[in-house]
Amino acid sequence: MKKLALITLLSLSLSVSAVEIRNFPTPETISPELQKVVTRVNKTWNTAPQTQEEWWDFAESFAANNRPIVQALAQQYNVTIEDGSMAGVHIYTVTPPQISPEHQNQVLLFFHGGGYVFGKDYSSLTEAVLVSALGKYKIIAVDYRLAPKYPYPAAIEDGFAVYKELIKTIDPKNIGVFGTSAGGGMTLILGLQIKDNNLPMPAALAPLTPWSQMGDLGDSYKTNEGIDNSIVSYSGWLDDVERVYANGNDINSLYLSPINGDVSGFPPTLLVSGTRDLFLSNTVRMQEKLLKADVETNLIVYEAQSHAQYYLAPASPEAKFHVENLTKFFDKYLENK
Repeated sequence: MKKLALITLLSLSLSVSAVEIRNFPTPETISPELQKVVTRVNKTWNTAPQTQEEWWDFAESFAANNRPIVQALAQQYNVTIEDGSMAGVHIYTVTPPQISPEHQNQVLLFFHGGGYVFGKDYSSLTEAVLVSALGKYKIIAVDYRLAPKYPYPAAIEDGFAVYKELIKTIDPKNIGVFGTSAGGGMTLILGLQIKDNNLPMPAALAPLTPWSQMGDLGDSYKTNEGIDNSIVSYSGWLDDVERVYANGNDINSLYLSPINGDVSGFPPTLLVSGTRDLFLSNTVRMQEKLLKADVETNLIVYEAQSHAQYYLAPASPEAKFHVENLTKFFDKYLENK
């Protein structure tokens, strides 16, 4: 990173915010491994890059921190990560050392999180590696184009293109789709794209703490502000990445806020959040929308977790329990033929 860009980012991260960081006792109801994540101090949540180059540098700092984690996790579980392309979109194929017999004809399609700005290259694959390793699934991870260089609708175009290519060779009944945060939003948006184009649905969807609605609507944006130590506040970088990705488009449109779409006919859907999650309202309101549309749905809210922390401590029993829940969900609804 250039020194000038680093100085700019440091000065931005120290900008004054009216948000009160609220500290609570370390919860004794979670594992020691997760306690370290839950009590971690977030020093970058209020960073607000102004130029495309500054956003790229900020995203690269996230990626640089995450790449060694992904590499170590893949090595630990002997998971292979293979570069590839599908429908002209860069992908990673994540494969465990042994795919379960019941998963031989199945595949999971994965959309990473990061506000449509973060998660470049394989730095975004922590969750995919963990699910592949413990769930014994083959996973296609979409390395979709990122804002601000590639704003809306680049990310969802890439995701939809990969799905359309995937179902040429794999029965949709053998496909599950999942993703966290923006990846959870993309999972829901994919369902809307499939409906709008009269294509067959996958067997199941798992939008995990999904960014189901842009803007700061929802109770937990207030009640969990300053408590969630992952995102902390909508008024940090979250509203900024929303702006650079939406790029002047109406944030209430269906492909930016899928909660406003018609979700009737969606396959069984699993939603996940945490009691400290800033996106808790995004998640429970999405479940209500699905229930009103008679979609078979379930919601898991994990104890004490801020946004996406069910995979941020990969060695924790909570992360393993999360993968177990996710695997059981896909095992229930995906066919194997």
